Amino acid sequence: MALRIGVIGTGMIGSYHVDRLATQVSGAEVTAVFDVATERAKEVAAGVGARAHAQATDVIEDPTVDALVIASPGDLHADQVLACIAAGKPVLCEKPLATTTQDCLKVLEAEVAGGRQLVQIGFMRRYDAAYREVKAALDGGRIGEALLLHCVHRNPATPPGFTREMALTDSVVHEVDTTRWLLGEEIVAVSFRAGRTSPHAANQDPQMVMFETASGVLVDVESFVNCQYGYDVRCELVGSEGFASLDNPSHVTVAHSAARSNVVPADWKVRFGAAFQAEFQSWVDGVGSGDYQGASAWDGYAATAVAEAGLAALASGERTSVQLVERPSFYAGSEASR
Repeated sequence: MALRIGVIGTGMIGSYHVDRLATQVSGAEVTAVFDVATERAKEVAAGVGARAHAQATDVIEDPTVDALVIASPGDLHADQVLACIAAGKPVLCEKPLATTTQDCLKVLEAEVAGGRQLVQIGFMRRYDAAYREVKAALDGGRIGEALLLHCVHRNPATPPGFTREMALTDSVVHEVDTTRWLLGEEIVAVSFRAGRTSPHAANQDPQMVMFETASGVLVDVESFVNCQYGYDVRCELVGSEGFASLDNPSHVTVAHSAARSNVVPADWKVRFGAAFQAEFQSWVDGVGSGDYQGASAWDGYAATAVAEAGLAALASGERTSVQLVERPSFYAGSEASR
């Protein structure tokens, strides 16, 4: 029997998820959707034979919905996830889990009180084949002990209203989770540096973000969200006995007019399409078996805590420590504890 899924939020990423779940994920069926843009929600619903509801709570309470995907604005996530927990329904929530650590902690408390994992956070890079190879190189001992991690996160352009702070909370937050997952430890401090601004940027861009991990690994992240030429995400993990380097995957090199060229992905949908596919298939399978492999609510909380420290560092120009509560034993299996 197919897992009947309700989707809250049918904007760009929400509609993308609806189509994938309805047409490409085995064992999944989209039965209900909601968005404040009611006509868009109706159109998306009609395309997959689902029902468009008038309220987000209607989707959660719908008896034809077994599990939820939340793709609404981030400031709504905490309340919607809490409603899913109260209803006893599994939920895959796009990042962030919540925009404040206080709201994240409410989710943790509710999930722990319920006694079973219901929440997964949509950090899809954990499912990317190239990132998994980097992690396997470290976990398998092939490059020795982790010492340094260099990251690049470039986006062709940003929409109107995109702020300097959003480069951290909306973009670099993926490097936050990637760092914790790859290295299996927490980030304990954040620093910022900014230099010359691109003429294509409405505010400070690019920026350099630095993380320090619990064991002393240093991580630098180049955040350049108006690079113009494409979507370019890379990393290099330097170990005591070698390194693992991830470039933009490209399967074709073209030689023409005395030059060689490779394709750069146009956007995140092209670069991480396969990772999204693997993430949703794993989540649907996990809901059925009770074996979740993705980022937990604890991972969502830790990412928000690092983002909060990052915003403080951005405002002050000073190195800022990350403050975390003691991890509940319920989350002992989260990636950064391994």
